[in-house]
Amino acid sequence: MSTAPAPGSLPSTPGKIIAVHISHESRAAQRGRRPAAPSYFFKPSSSLGASGDPVERPEGTELLAFEGEIALVIGSPARSVSPAEAWRHVAWVTASNDWGLYDLRANDKGSNVRNKGRDGYTPVGPRLIDARTVDPTALRVRTWLNGELVQEGETAGLIFPFSQLIADLSQHLTLETGDLILTGTPAGASVAVPGDVVEVEVDVPGGPSSGRLTSRVVEGPGGFDPALGSLPSVDDRQREEAWGSREAAGLPAAATGPALSPELREKLLKAPVAGLSQQLRKRGLDHVSIDGVRTTRPGTKLVGVARTLRFVPYREDLFASHGGGYNAQKRVFDAVREGEVIVIEARGERGSGTLGDVLALRALARGAAGVVTDGGVRDYATVAGIDLPVFSQGPHPAVLGRRHVPWDADLTIACGGATVQPGDIVVGDDDGVVVIPPAIAEEVADAALAQETEDAWIAEQVAAGHPVDGLFPMNAEWRAKYEAAARARA
Repeated sequence: MSTAPAPGSLPSTPGKIIAVHISHESRAAQRGRRPAAPSYFFKPSSSLGASGDPVERPEGTELLAFEGEIALVIGSPARSVSPAEAWRHVAWVTASNDWGLYDLRANDKGSNVRNKGRDGYTPVGPRLIDARTVDPTALRVRTWLNGELVQEGETAGLIFPFSQLIADLSQHLTLETGDLILTGTPAGASVAVPGDVVEVEVDVPGGPSSGRLTSRVVEGPGGFDPALGSLPSVDDRQREEAWGSREAAGLPAAATGPALSPELREKLLKAPVAGLSQQLRKRGLDHVSIDGVRTTRPGTKLVGVARTLRFVPYREDLFASHGGGYNAQKRVFDAVREGEVIVIEARGERGSGTLGDVLALRALARGAAGVVTDGGVRDYATVAGIDLPVFSQGPHPAVLGRRHVPWDADLTIACGGATVQPGDIVVGDDDGVVVIPPAIAEEVADAALAQETEDAWIAEQVAAGHPVDGLFPMNAEWRAKYEAAARARA
């Protein structure tokens, strides 16, 4: 290896800065997803900064997030190296802060070009630790926000050890002298605002240290031009991920608990929508039908918890800023959880598709219970062949941008004339789709099933030749006969 550089400086400007998406077990647990293999993104060398440099949050933006990380500086070229020999190609270890502006994340999530590539968004230092003097499995990274410790992670708790990251990268590209690898952040990464001071330190407890890498957040210029690219935008999901939790972001708790237990789900699978609608009407809820939609797969049943998505009417400038890239529509289909129904507000506009075969397959792969849209569906025949309940206004060949802009998600919407909130229970069959408030779902299901048993008995009497007068609905005489028959069956 070459002679160690002066403290506080890298040996040279990196040709590549490679960052790992998720590598700490604690971060995976916080995000609720554990990757099976490492994944990466590039940061430009122009994003490099030093300890003491200000970090700008552009005017008009909200979610500037810090991520304290261990940075590895490559000391000699590595190409197709094994994990056993990988560490020999690392010259130094230091602290880094992988800053990101979540307001710009929506349309380049994964690549992170704009939100993490801004000038000064990769400060490193202030000192370099000689990699030959440390055990790569015994390092620690800590982060302080305004003097309070908010992150702490050890390399013993990595999903992917450093040797694996280096070997994996080297089988695809040559790691060159001076290249920088940011190895992922532990749990606790969150949002900083102008005036905040964030410090990151990498050390071996009781041994060598990078010193504290200090960044002060300042307000920077805004003025993004919508003619050039998408504008900053945030939603509650971005806030939750940037802050680290819904609670930290000041958001209401997500619906949890027994809103749709396996037992309740089984009842709703048996209860016909017509019967559920009748019981809801008896309880004063007569505006809970999602009107105008029909299933692509007659004979299938839909039961799940609502996950909402809203489209707004097409407008050229808004579609330019929100319609492309990793937009709200794609984020919902990528994040839908098992048992959830994606409910789309399309304003009853059927002159455009609101999903097609690719998104239907993504929902199926995620374990979604189904999709309900009061708009159209592209690739209708293919979607109908996918084992996923989809209810819509019918087929249409046009793409989304003909009528809609995908706008936001996880909020109260209107679909087919019904108000739908995240966490509502959605049930559909060949008769249509109804929305059930979770608080009364059990009661409504039980009543609908009881009514179904009663209606089946009435149908037997009509089939036997009895007139419907007095039988449907039952008068006192027929009610007594029914109850007697029920006792006999019991």
